[in-house]
Amino acid sequence: MTGEPPGGRVRCSCVGLTRVRRRTMLLGGLALVAMRARAVTFAEVHAGTPLVLPRDYGSHADFRSEWWYVTGWLRDARGEELGFQITFFRNRPGVNEASASAFAPRELFFAHAAIADPKLGRLRIDERAARGGFGIANASAQTTDVQLGRWSLALDGDVYHARMVARDFAMTLEFHPTLPPVPQGDRGVSRKGPRPEQASYYYSIPQLEVTGTIERDRVSTGVTGRAWLDHEWSSEYLASEAVGWDWTGINFDDGGALMAFRIRDPGGGAYYAGGSFRDAQGGLATFAPDAVHFEARRRWRSSRTNVEYPVAMHVTAGPVALTLEPLLDDQELDTRASAGTVYWEGAVRAVRDGRVVGRGYLELTGYGEPLKL
Repeated sequence: MTGEPPGGRVRCSCVGLTRVRRRTMLLGGLALVAMRARAVTFAEVHAGTPLVLPRDYGSHADFRSEWWYVTGWLRDARGEELGFQITFFRNRPGVNEASASAFAPRELFFAHAAIADPKLGRLRIDERAARGGFGIANASAQTTDVQLGRWSLALDGDVYHARMVARDFAMTLEFHPTLPPVPQGDRGVSRKGPRPEQASYYYSIPQLEVTGTIERDRVSTGVTGRAWLDHEWSSEYLASEAVGWDWTGINFDDGGALMAFRIRDPGGGAYYAGGSFRDAQGGLATFAPDAVHFEARRRWRSSRTNVEYPVAMHVTAGPVALTLEPLLDDQELDTRASAGTVYWEGAVRAVRDGRVVGRGYLELTGYGEPLKL
């Protein structure tokens, strides 16, 4: 038989052509967005550039990404122990910045809040996301003052104030510094890889005294405790050779403080590592990559995501050696609706020779799939 193909085939070809055109238009639009993003000049981290405080308490809008992180342990009047996390992220997407429209997304803000509640057996968690402006989300360049809806973290004088009103819990907390900030790395320039550009500006404020209230199930209770604040900003993505990181910040009972991290390669080894230790007398040691080691001691698998995490870790940083044991195993955060990732971040006890010598937090990222930033 000869002649035109059956009508159905013609219609199928038209549908296929339409899909190709739509896909081409979509890819072209994405390419245009990418070209605009590439055309933007982001600020860079430069070795030998020290932190300038109090200016660097504030936002750094010229950089691609930035975060303020507060984690710690709380105790209520009955002696019940809880962990908590308060996080604000600022992102400069670098898209359409020349637009005069107030709706142009010059900055995006994300926030996470969580309470590690042993009685519940898991985290109470909530998250927020919004573009900057319109009185909804913003961050001051002069000092720590970041706000996203009814969530806020602000420095007033020398006291930090946080207010987080979530769906089924609320936190109203004050953080009182007892020690000066710790510049991480080389005077605040923290290397994240072997290449000089793989770096961030980074300082920590450990041993914060905490007072305030926690509301759970419509019951409010006063709390006290100790916390750790991290503030970090950079324009570099996670190295292509890396899949995620392990990080810990520990407040020791004697007044010392340890920060240690490793960025993992696809085989589970260390692509890069670092950290610092401030002893109880105020002496500060900064660790080279080969001085920091993380070793899994016990693993836990999430029934929600099927991701397995090394929730108990042995950490060595120079002469400091500790085993980290979680307050509870299920401290997984599913933030795919805002930050776009699943990770584990939880309250841990620091144990040495069978004795608890401190408390802090452990963060584990990139265990389900490689972390993309």
